[in-house]
Amino acid sequence: MRNTKFTLLALAAMLSLASCKKDYLETAPTNATSSDDVFKTTANAWTAINGIHRMLYIQWNGNQDQGGQSANMIYMDMLGEDLVNTAQANGWFISCYRWLDHRNVNHRVPYFNYQFYFKIIANANMIIANIDNAEGPEADKKIIKGQALAYRAWCYHQMVQLFGKRFDAAGANDSPGVPLVLAPTNEPAPRASVAEVYTQINKDLDDAIVNLAGYTRANKSHLNVNVAKGLKARVALTMQNWTVAAQMASEARQGISLMSNAQYLSGFNDYTNPEWMWGSKQQEDQQTFFYSFFAYMSVNFNSSNIRGNPKAINSLLYNQISATDVRKQLWDPTGTNTAFPIPPGGLRRPYMNRKFVAPGGSGISIGDLPYMRAAEMYLIEAEALARAGQTTPAAQALFTLVKNRDANYTLSTNTGQALIDEILIHRRVELWGEGFRFYDLKRLNQPLNRNGANHISSLAVVFDVPAGDKQWEFLIPQSELNTNPLVTQNPL
Repeated sequence: MRNTKFTLLALAAMLSLASCKKDYLETAPTNATSSDDVFKTTANAWTAINGIHRMLYIQWNGNQDQGGQSANMIYMDMLGEDLVNTAQANGWFISCYRWLDHRNVNHRVPYFNYQFYFKIIANANMIIANIDNAEGPEADKKIIKGQALAYRAWCYHQMVQLFGKRFDAAGANDSPGVPLVLAPTNEPAPRASVAEVYTQINKDLDDAIVNLAGYTRANKSHLNVNVAKGLKARVALTMQNWTVAAQMASEARQGISLMSNAQYLSGFNDYTNPEWMWGSKQQEDQQTFFYSFFAYMSVNFNSSNIRGNPKAINSLLYNQISATDVRKQLWDPTGTNTAFPIPPGGLRRPYMNRKFVAPGGSGISIGDLPYMRAAEMYLIEAEALARAGQTTPAAQALFTLVKNRDANYTLSTNTGQALIDEILIHRRVELWGEGFRFYDLKRLNQPLNRNGANHISSLAVVFDVPAGDKQWEFLIPQSELNTNPLVTQNPL
Protein backbone atom coordinates (compact mmCIF):
# COMPACT_ATOMS: atom_id res chain seq x y z
CA MET A 1 0.00 0.00 0.00
CA ARG A 2 3.02 2.27 0.15
CA ASN A 3 2.65 2.92 -3.57
CA THR A 4 -0.98 3.95 -3.29
CA LYS A 5 -1.09 5.95 -0.09
CA PHE A 6 -1.15 9.62 0.59
CA THR A 7 1.79 11.97 0.16
CA LEU A 8 1.56 15.64 0.95
CA LEU A 9 3.14 16.44 -2.38
CA ALA A 10 0.37 14.55 -4.19
CA LEU A 11 -2.27 16.46 -2.25
CA ALA A 12 -0.53 19.72 -2.98
CA ALA A 13 -0.69 18.96 -6.68
CA MET A 14 -4.38 18.16 -6.42
CA LEU A 15 -5.06 21.31 -4.44
CA SER A 16 -3.27 23.52 -6.91
CA LEU A 17 -5.25 21.98 -9.75
CA ALA A 18 -8.55 22.39 -7.94
CA SER A 19 -7.96 25.84 -6.49
CA CYS A 20 -9.12 28.99 -8.20
CA LYS A 21 -5.92 30.59 -6.90
CA LYS A 22 -3.21 29.34 -9.25
CA ASP A 23 -0.41 30.16 -6.80
CA TYR A 24 -1.96 28.36 -3.82
CA LEU A 25 0.68 26.38 -1.87
CA GLU A 26 3.48 27.52 -4.18
CA THR A 27 5.14 29.35 -1.30
CA ALA A 28 5.78 26.01 0.43
CA PRO A 29 8.95 24.01 -0.35
CA THR A 30 8.80 22.33 -3.74
CA ASN A 31 9.40 18.88 -2.29
CA ALA A 32 6.78 18.89 0.46
CA THR A 33 3.73 20.69 1.75
CA SER A 34 2.91 20.92 5.42
CA SER A 35 -0.46 19.52 6.44
CA ASP A 36 -0.56 22.42 8.91
CA ASP A 37 -0.72 24.77 5.92
CA VAL A 38 -3.31 22.75 4.06
CA PHE A 39 -5.63 22.47 7.05
CA LYS A 40 -4.88 25.73 8.78
CA THR A 41 -8.28 27.10 7.79
CA THR A 42 -11.57 25.67 6.60
CA ALA A 43 -11.13 27.70 3.41
CA ASN A 44 -8.01 25.70 2.62
CA ALA A 45 -9.73 22.47 3.61
CA TRP A 46 -12.54 23.20 1.17
CA THR A 47 -9.86 23.22 -1.50
CA ALA A 48 -8.78 19.77 -0.34
CA ILE A 49 -12.33 18.48 -0.85
CA ASN A 50 -12.41 20.08 -4.28
CA GLY A 51 -9.17 18.25 -5.02
CA ILE A 52 -10.92 14.94 -4.36
CA HIS A 53 -13.80 15.94 -6.63
CA ARG A 54 -11.32 16.59 -9.41
CA MET A 55 -9.59 13.25 -8.87
CA LEU A 56 -12.77 11.63 -10.20
CA TYR A 57 -12.17 12.80 -13.77
CA ILE A 58 -8.47 13.53 -14.28
CA GLN A 59 -6.17 11.15 -16.13
CA TRP A 60 -4.23 8.61 -14.08
CA ASN A 61 -0.82 7.11 -14.81
CA GLY A 62 -0.80 8.58 -18.31
CA ASN A 63 -3.14 5.83 -19.51
CA GLN A 64 -5.92 6.56 -21.99
CA ASP A 65 -8.34 4.20 -20.28
CA GLN A 66 -7.92 5.68 -16.80
CA GLY A 67 -9.96 8.86 -16.67
CA GLY A 68 -10.82 8.59 -12.97
CA GLN A 69 -14.16 7.07 -11.97
CA SER A 70 -15.22 6.82 -15.62
CA ALA A 71 -12.59 4.10 -16.05
CA ASN A 72 -14.16 1.96 -13.34
CA MET A 73 -17.60 2.55 -14.86
CA ILE A 74 -16.47 1.28 -18.26
CA TYR A 75 -14.57 -1.68 -16.76
CA MET A 76 -17.63 -2.77 -14.78
CA ASP A 77 -19.89 -2.82 -17.83
CA MET A 78 -17.25 -4.40 -20.06
CA LEU A 79 -17.24 -7.33 -17.62
CA GLY A 80 -21.01 -7.78 -17.90
CA GLU A 81 -23.33 -9.02 -20.62
CA ASP A 82 -25.41 -5.92 -21.35
CA LEU A 83 -22.67 -3.86 -23.01
CA VAL A 84 -21.66 -5.22 -26.41
CA ASN A 85 -18.51 -4.32 -28.33
CA THR A 86 -19.34 -4.31 -32.02
CA ALA A 87 -15.78 -4.49 -33.36
CA GLN A 88 -12.12 -4.60 -32.31
CA ALA A 89 -11.45 -1.01 -33.43
CA ASN A 90 -8.22 0.16 -31.76
CA GLY A 91 -8.50 -2.48 -29.04
CA TRP A 92 -9.17 -0.39 -25.94
CA PHE A 93 -11.05 -2.37 -23.24
CA ILE A 94 -11.25 -5.53 -25.37
CA SER A 95 -9.04 -7.63 -23.10
CA CYS A 96 -11.11 -6.42 -20.14
CA TYR A 97 -14.23 -7.50 -22.07
CA ARG A 98 -12.58 -10.94 -22.36
CA TRP A 99 -12.14 -11.23 -18.59
CA LEU A 100 -8.35 -11.13 -18.81
CA ASP A 101 -7.21 -7.85 -17.30
CA HIS A 102 -8.61 -8.08 -13.77
CA ARG A 103 -7.08 -11.54 -13.38
CA ASN A 104 -3.57 -10.38 -14.29
CA VAL A 105 -1.53 -9.21 -11.28
CA ASN A 106 0.63 -7.00 -13.49
CA HIS A 107 -2.14 -5.38 -15.49
CA ARG A 108 -3.13 -1.74 -15.13
CA VAL A 109 -6.82 -2.59 -14.50
CA PRO A 110 -6.42 -4.13 -11.01
CA TYR A 111 -3.61 -1.66 -10.28
CA PHE A 112 -5.74 1.34 -11.19
CA ASN A 113 -8.76 0.19 -9.18
CA TYR A 114 -6.53 -0.43 -6.16
CA GLN A 115 -4.54 2.78 -6.55
CA PHE A 116 -7.38 5.13 -7.46
CA TYR A 117 -9.62 4.35 -4.50
CA PHE A 118 -6.76 4.18 -1.99
CA LYS A 119 -5.52 7.57 -3.17
CA ILE A 120 -8.93 9.07 -2.46
CA ILE A 121 -9.06 7.25 0.89
CA ALA A 122 -5.64 8.64 1.79
CA ASN A 123 -6.70 12.19 1.02
CA ALA A 124 -9.98 11.70 2.89
CA ASN A 125 -8.02 10.41 5.88
CA MET A 126 -5.93 13.58 5.95
CA ILE A 127 -9.08 15.70 5.96
CA ILE A 128 -10.78 13.62 8.66
CA ALA A 129 -7.67 13.69 10.86
CA ASN A 130 -7.05 17.44 10.62
CA ILE A 131 -10.27 19.31 9.97
CA ASP A 132 -11.36 19.61 13.61
CA ASN A 133 -8.34 21.82 14.36
CA ALA A 134 -8.79 24.15 11.39
CA GLU A 135 -9.73 27.77 11.88
CA GLY A 136 -13.19 28.50 10.60
CA PRO A 137 -16.92 27.90 11.13
CA GLU A 138 -17.91 24.70 12.89
CA ALA A 139 -20.61 24.19 10.27
CA ASP A 140 -17.97 24.10 7.53
CA LYS A 141 -15.88 21.61 9.50
CA LYS A 142 -18.85 19.26 9.76
CA ILE A 143 -19.63 19.51 6.06
CA ILE A 144 -16.02 18.97 4.99
CA LYS A 145 -15.62 16.00 7.33
CA GLY A 146 -18.97 14.60 6.23
CA GLN A 147 -17.94 14.61 2.59
CA ALA A 148 -14.57 13.04 3.39
CA LEU A 149 -16.28 10.27 5.38
CA ALA A 150 -18.72 9.62 2.55
CA TYR A 151 -15.87 9.47 0.06
CA ARG A 152 -13.97 7.00 2.22
CA ALA A 153 -17.03 4.80 2.59
CA TRP A 154 -17.75 4.92 -1.15
CA CYS A 155 -14.18 3.97 -2.01
CA TYR A 156 -14.14 1.03 0.39
CA HIS A 157 -17.48 -0.19 -0.93
CA GLN A 158 -16.16 -0.05 -4.49
CA MET A 159 -12.98 -1.87 -3.53
CA VAL A 160 -14.36 -4.61 -1.31
CA GLN A 161 -16.76 -5.62 -4.07
CA LEU A 162 -13.85 -5.93 -6.49
CA PHE A 163 -11.12 -7.52 -4.38
CA GLY A 164 -13.20 -9.46 -1.84
CA LYS A 165 -15.83 -12.13 -2.04
CA ARG A 166 -19.47 -11.10 -2.31
CA PHE A 167 -21.17 -10.25 0.97
CA ASP A 168 -23.51 -13.03 2.11
CA ALA A 169 -26.00 -12.03 4.79
CA ALA A 170 -26.25 -15.67 5.85
CA GLY A 171 -22.49 -16.12 6.19
CA ALA A 172 -19.64 -14.97 8.42
CA ASN A 173 -18.01 -12.90 5.65
CA ASP A 174 -14.64 -13.55 7.27
CA SER A 175 -12.71 -13.93 4.00
CA PRO A 176 -10.12 -11.25 3.12
CA GLY A 177 -11.42 -7.91 1.91
CA VAL A 178 -9.00 -4.99 1.61
CA PRO A 179 -6.72 -3.25 4.13
CA LEU A 180 -8.55 -0.81 6.38
CA VAL A 181 -6.51 2.36 6.59
CA LEU A 182 -8.28 4.97 8.67
CA ALA A 183 -5.50 7.44 9.44
CA PRO A 184 -2.70 9.17 7.53
CA THR A 185 0.07 6.57 7.50
CA ASN A 186 2.41 4.72 5.18
CA GLU A 187 2.63 1.67 7.39
CA PRO A 188 1.59 -1.60 5.72
CA ALA A 189 -1.63 -3.20 6.87
CA PRO A 190 -3.14 -6.64 6.30
CA ARG A 191 -6.42 -7.24 4.53
CA ALA A 192 -9.37 -6.80 6.88
CA SER A 193 -12.22 -9.25 6.53
CA VAL A 194 -15.14 -8.48 4.25
CA ALA A 195 -17.33 -8.11 7.36
CA GLU A 196 -14.92 -5.67 8.99
CA VAL A 197 -14.76 -3.53 5.86
CA TYR A 198 -18.54 -3.33 5.66
CA THR A 199 -18.76 -2.43 9.35
CA GLN A 200 -16.43 0.51 8.74
CA ILE A 201 -18.29 1.55 5.59
CA ASN A 202 -21.54 1.76 7.49
CA LYS A 203 -19.98 3.65 10.38
CA ASP A 204 -18.51 6.22 8.00
CA LEU A 205 -21.82 6.65 6.20
CA ASP A 206 -23.77 7.01 9.44
CA ASP A 207 -21.33 9.70 10.57
CA ALA A 208 -21.44 11.38 7.17
CA ILE A 209 -25.25 11.53 7.26
CA VAL A 210 -25.13 13.27 10.64
CA ASN A 211 -22.47 15.75 9.49
CA LEU A 212 -24.14 16.57 6.19
CA ALA A 213 -27.64 17.15 7.56
CA GLY A 214 -28.92 20.52 6.41
CA TYR A 215 -26.03 21.18 4.02
CA THR A 216 -26.97 23.05 0.84
CA ARG A 217 -24.21 22.42 -1.67
CA ALA A 218 -22.93 24.74 -4.35
CA ASN A 219 -23.16 22.09 -7.07
CA LYS A 220 -23.71 18.37 -7.58
CA SER A 221 -20.02 17.47 -7.54
CA HIS A 222 -20.23 17.88 -3.76
CA LEU A 223 -21.69 15.11 -1.62
CA ASN A 224 -24.73 16.10 0.43
CA VAL A 225 -26.96 14.11 2.78
CA ASN A 226 -29.00 12.74 -0.14
CA VAL A 227 -25.87 11.28 -1.69
CA ALA A 228 -24.71 9.85 1.65
CA LYS A 229 -28.08 8.17 2.11
CA GLY A 230 -27.93 6.94 -1.48
CA LEU A 231 -24.56 5.35 -0.76
CA LYS A 232 -26.00 3.80 2.40
CA ALA A 233 -28.83 2.37 0.27
CA ARG A 234 -26.33 0.84 -2.16
CA VAL A 235 -24.37 -0.73 0.65
CA ALA A 236 -27.47 -2.11 2.34
CA LEU A 237 -28.63 -3.63 -0.95
CA THR A 238 -25.24 -5.32 -1.34
CA MET A 239 -25.54 -6.66 2.22
CA GLN A 240 -29.11 -7.91 1.62
CA ASN A 241 -30.34 -5.62 4.35
CA TRP A 242 -33.67 -4.94 2.67
CA THR A 243 -35.21 -2.74 5.35
CA VAL A 244 -32.33 -0.29 5.46
CA ALA A 245 -31.90 -0.34 1.68
CA ALA A 246 -35.54 0.60 1.07
CA GLN A 247 -35.59 3.26 3.77
CA MET A 248 -32.36 4.94 2.72
CA ALA A 249 -33.25 4.86 -0.97
CA SER A 250 -36.58 6.49 -0.24
CA GLU A 251 -35.01 9.16 1.95
CA ALA A 252 -32.19 9.77 -0.53
CA ARG A 253 -34.54 10.66 -3.39
CA GLN A 254 -36.72 13.06 -1.40
CA GLY A 255 -36.93 16.44 -3.09
CA ILE A 256 -35.40 15.12 -6.31
CA SER A 257 -37.55 14.81 -9.41
CA LEU A 258 -37.22 12.40 -12.30
CA MET A 259 -36.13 13.83 -15.63
CA SER A 260 -38.52 14.41 -18.54
CA ASN A 261 -38.49 12.21 -21.63
CA ALA A 262 -36.88 15.02 -23.60
CA GLN A 263 -34.09 15.22 -21.03
CA TYR A 264 -33.70 11.45 -21.19
CA LEU A 265 -32.77 11.75 -24.85
CA SER A 266 -30.45 14.73 -24.43
CA GLY A 267 -27.18 12.80 -24.03
CA PHE A 268 -26.56 12.15 -20.30
CA ASN A 269 -23.93 14.89 -20.24
CA ASP A 270 -25.34 17.72 -18.12
CA TYR A 271 -25.23 17.63 -14.33
CA THR A 272 -27.96 20.26 -14.06
CA ASN A 273 -30.37 17.46 -15.00
CA PRO A 274 -32.90 17.44 -12.12
CA GLU A 275 -32.57 13.71 -11.60
CA TRP A 276 -28.81 13.66 -11.08
CA MET A 277 -27.91 13.43 -7.40
CA TRP A 278 -24.13 13.34 -7.80
CA GLY A 279 -21.89 13.84 -10.79
CA SER A 280 -18.75 15.45 -12.13
CA LYS A 281 -19.01 18.86 -13.73
CA GLN A 282 -16.31 19.52 -16.30
CA GLN A 283 -15.44 23.04 -17.34
CA GLU A 284 -15.06 23.81 -21.01
CA ASP A 285 -11.36 24.57 -20.56
CA GLN A 286 -10.69 21.20 -18.88
CA GLN A 287 -10.25 19.14 -22.05
CA THR A 288 -10.05 15.43 -21.31
CA PHE A 289 -9.10 14.25 -24.80
CA PHE A 290 -8.93 10.47 -25.18
CA TYR A 291 -9.17 9.52 -21.52
CA SER A 292 -12.71 10.84 -21.25
CA PHE A 293 -15.72 8.58 -20.71
CA PHE A 294 -17.18 10.14 -23.86
CA ALA A 295 -14.13 9.09 -25.89
CA TYR A 296 -15.30 5.47 -25.53
CA MET A 297 -18.99 5.43 -24.65
CA SER A 298 -20.51 8.34 -26.57
CA VAL A 299 -22.05 8.01 -30.00
CA ASN A 300 -20.38 11.00 -31.62
CA PHE A 301 -16.89 11.87 -30.34
CA ASN A 302 -14.29 11.51 -33.09
CA SER A 303 -12.06 8.86 -31.57
CA SER A 304 -10.91 5.79 -33.45
CA ASN A 305 -12.54 3.67 -30.76
CA ILE A 306 -15.98 5.13 -31.34
CA ARG A 307 -15.58 5.35 -35.12
CA GLY A 308 -14.86 1.64 -35.33
CA ASN A 309 -16.61 0.26 -32.26
CA PRO A 310 -19.88 2.02 -31.40
CA LYS A 311 -21.09 0.47 -28.14
CA ALA A 312 -24.29 -1.53 -28.29
CA ILE A 313 -26.86 -3.04 -25.96
CA ASN A 314 -27.44 -6.75 -25.52
CA SER A 315 -30.11 -7.59 -28.10
CA LEU A 316 -32.00 -9.87 -25.71
CA LEU A 317 -32.27 -7.07 -23.17
CA TYR A 318 -33.33 -4.57 -25.86
CA ASN A 319 -36.11 -6.88 -26.97
CA GLN A 320 -37.60 -6.77 -23.46
CA ILE A 321 -38.09 -2.98 -23.56
CA SER A 322 -41.62 -1.82 -24.31
CA ALA A 323 -42.06 -0.13 -27.69
CA THR A 324 -43.58 2.90 -25.92
CA ASP A 325 -40.72 3.26 -23.43
CA VAL A 326 -38.56 6.34 -24.14
CA ARG A 327 -35.51 4.32 -23.17
CA LYS A 328 -35.93 2.14 -26.26
CA GLN A 329 -35.03 5.18 -28.35
CA LEU A 330 -31.50 5.15 -26.95
CA TRP A 331 -30.54 2.22 -29.19
CA ASP A 332 -30.91 1.50 -32.90
CA PRO A 333 -31.59 -2.19 -33.60
CA THR A 334 -31.09 -1.71 -37.34
CA GLY A 335 -27.80 0.14 -37.35
CA THR A 336 -29.17 2.39 -40.10
CA ASN A 337 -30.95 5.18 -38.21
CA THR A 338 -29.39 8.43 -39.40
CA ALA A 339 -30.87 10.27 -36.43
CA PHE A 340 -28.04 8.72 -34.44
CA PRO A 341 -25.06 11.11 -34.82
CA ILE A 342 -21.73 9.50 -35.61
CA PRO A 343 -18.24 10.98 -35.95
CA PRO A 344 -16.74 11.57 -39.41
CA GLY A 345 -15.96 8.21 -40.93
CA GLY A 346 -17.75 6.41 -38.12
CA LEU A 347 -19.52 3.09 -38.59
CA ARG A 348 -23.10 2.25 -37.70
CA ARG A 349 -23.84 -1.05 -36.00
CA PRO A 350 -27.05 -2.81 -34.95
CA TYR A 351 -28.14 -1.97 -31.39
CA MET A 352 -25.66 0.91 -31.14
CA ASN A 353 -26.38 3.48 -28.45
CA ARG A 354 -26.95 7.20 -28.34
CA LYS A 355 -27.44 7.36 -24.59
CA PHE A 356 -24.18 9.23 -24.17
CA VAL A 357 -23.51 12.21 -26.43
CA ALA A 358 -20.41 14.39 -26.28
CA PRO A 359 -22.04 17.82 -25.98
CA GLY A 360 -19.23 19.57 -27.84
CA GLY A 361 -19.66 17.38 -30.90
CA SER A 362 -17.08 15.16 -32.53
CA GLY A 363 -14.08 17.28 -31.57
CA ILE A 364 -14.49 17.77 -27.81
CA SER A 365 -14.71 14.90 -25.31
CA ILE A 366 -15.74 17.04 -22.34
CA GLY A 367 -19.02 16.08 -20.69
CA ASP A 368 -20.55 15.88 -17.24
CA LEU A 369 -20.83 12.37 -15.84
CA PRO A 370 -23.52 10.93 -13.52
CA TYR A 371 -22.50 8.87 -10.48
CA MET A 372 -25.92 8.69 -8.81
CA ARG A 373 -29.44 9.36 -10.05
CA ALA A 374 -32.85 9.31 -8.43
CA ALA A 375 -33.88 6.49 -10.78
CA GLU A 376 -31.38 4.21 -9.07
CA MET A 377 -32.97 5.00 -5.71
CA TYR A 378 -36.42 3.99 -6.97
CA LEU A 379 -34.94 0.74 -8.25
CA ILE A 380 -33.16 0.01 -4.97
CA GLU A 381 -36.32 0.76 -3.03
CA ALA A 382 -38.43 -1.45 -5.30
CA GLU A 383 -36.00 -4.37 -5.23
CA ALA A 384 -35.47 -4.23 -1.48
CA LEU A 385 -39.20 -4.05 -0.77
CA ALA A 386 -39.93 -6.91 -3.16
CA ARG A 387 -37.28 -9.10 -1.57
CA ALA A 388 -38.75 -8.28 1.84
CA GLY A 389 -42.14 -9.52 0.65
CA GLN A 390 -43.71 -6.05 0.54
CA THR A 391 -45.27 -6.47 -2.88
CA THR A 392 -47.60 -3.47 -3.02
CA PRO A 393 -45.10 -0.72 -2.11
CA ALA A 394 -42.45 -2.41 -4.25
CA ALA A 395 -44.70 -2.34 -7.29
CA GLN A 396 -45.60 1.28 -6.54
CA ALA A 397 -41.96 2.38 -6.37
CA LEU A 398 -41.30 0.67 -9.69
CA PHE A 399 -44.44 2.20 -11.18
CA THR A 400 -43.39 5.75 -10.27
CA LEU A 401 -40.14 5.34 -12.17
CA VAL A 402 -41.29 3.34 -15.19
CA LYS A 403 -44.48 5.37 -15.72
CA ASN A 404 -42.20 8.39 -16.12
CA ARG A 405 -40.34 6.57 -18.92
CA ASP A 406 -43.35 4.86 -20.51
CA ALA A 407 -46.77 6.52 -20.45
CA ASN A 408 -48.42 3.18 -21.27
CA TYR A 409 -46.90 1.32 -18.32
CA THR A 410 -49.41 -0.02 -15.82
CA LEU A 411 -48.90 -0.99 -12.21
CA SER A 412 -47.29 -4.41 -12.07
CA THR A 413 -49.39 -7.32 -10.86
CA ASN A 414 -46.36 -9.57 -10.49
CA THR A 415 -45.47 -11.00 -7.09
CA GLY A 416 -42.53 -12.81 -5.58
CA GLN A 417 -39.65 -13.67 -7.88
CA ALA A 418 -41.57 -12.50 -10.95
CA LEU A 419 -41.73 -8.98 -9.51
CA ILE A 420 -38.05 -9.07 -8.57
CA ASP A 421 -37.18 -10.20 -12.10
CA GLU A 422 -39.23 -7.34 -13.58
CA ILE A 423 -37.45 -4.83 -11.34
CA LEU A 424 -34.03 -6.20 -12.32
CA ILE A 425 -34.81 -5.92 -16.04
CA HIS A 426 -35.68 -2.26 -15.55
CA ARG A 427 -32.50 -1.81 -13.52
CA ARG A 428 -30.42 -3.22 -16.37
CA VAL A 429 -32.11 -0.97 -18.93
CA GLU A 430 -32.10 2.16 -16.78
CA LEU A 431 -28.47 1.94 -15.64
CA TRP A 432 -26.96 0.64 -18.88
CA GLY A 433 -23.47 2.03 -19.40
CA GLU A 434 -23.28 3.68 -15.96
CA GLY A 435 -20.97 1.11 -14.37
CA PHE A 436 -23.25 -1.19 -12.36
CA ARG A 437 -23.44 -4.54 -14.14
CA PHE A 438 -20.40 -6.40 -12.75
CA TYR A 439 -21.30 -5.27 -9.24
CA ASP A 440 -24.90 -6.40 -9.72
CA LEU A 441 -24.03 -9.82 -11.09
CA LYS A 442 -21.64 -10.39 -8.22
CA ARG A 443 -23.97 -9.23 -5.44
CA LEU A 444 -26.82 -11.28 -6.92
CA ASN A 445 -24.56 -14.34 -7.17
CA GLN A 446 -25.50 -14.75 -10.81
CA PRO A 447 -23.33 -16.13 -13.62
CA LEU A 448 -22.08 -14.22 -16.61
CA ASN A 449 -24.22 -15.35 -19.56
CA ARG A 450 -23.66 -13.70 -22.93
CA ASN A 451 -25.24 -16.49 -24.94
CA GLY A 452 -27.92 -16.05 -27.59
CA ALA A 453 -27.45 -12.32 -28.01
CA ASN A 454 -25.39 -10.12 -30.33
CA HIS A 455 -21.99 -10.67 -28.72
CA ILE A 456 -19.42 -11.64 -31.37
CA SER A 457 -17.72 -14.89 -30.35
CA SER A 458 -14.29 -13.99 -31.71
CA LEU A 459 -14.43 -10.64 -29.95
CA ALA A 460 -16.02 -11.47 -26.59
CA VAL A 461 -14.38 -14.93 -26.33
CA VAL A 462 -15.76 -15.45 -22.81
CA PHE A 463 -19.50 -16.15 -22.75
CA ASP A 464 -19.95 -17.96 -19.42
CA VAL A 465 -18.49 -17.50 -15.94
CA PRO A 466 -20.20 -19.49 -13.16
CA ALA A 467 -21.60 -17.66 -10.15
CA GLY A 468 -19.15 -17.71 -7.27
CA ASP A 469 -16.17 -18.56 -9.46
CA LYS A 470 -12.79 -17.20 -8.34
CA GLN A 471 -12.77 -15.01 -11.45
CA TRP A 472 -15.29 -12.72 -9.76
CA GLU A 473 -12.47 -11.50 -7.52
CA PHE A 474 -9.94 -8.99 -8.88
CA LEU A 475 -6.37 -10.00 -8.17
CA ILE A 476 -4.33 -7.81 -5.83
CA PRO A 477 -1.79 -5.94 -8.00
CA GLN A 478 1.73 -7.30 -7.84
CA SER A 479 3.12 -3.87 -6.93
CA GLU A 480 1.11 -4.00 -3.69
CA LEU A 481 2.35 -7.49 -2.87
CA ASN A 482 5.92 -6.34 -3.49
CA THR A 483 5.70 -3.45 -1.03
CA ASN A 484 3.27 -4.79 1.56
CA PRO A 485 4.24 -8.23 2.92
CA LEU A 486 1.10 -8.33 5.08
CA VAL A 487 -1.25 -8.53 2.09
CA THR A 488 -2.22 -11.93 0.70
CA GLN A 489 -3.34 -12.70 -2.86
CA ASN A 490 -6.73 -13.91 -3.99
CA PRO A 491 -6.99 -17.42 -5.50
CA LEU A 492 -5.12 -17.48 -8.82
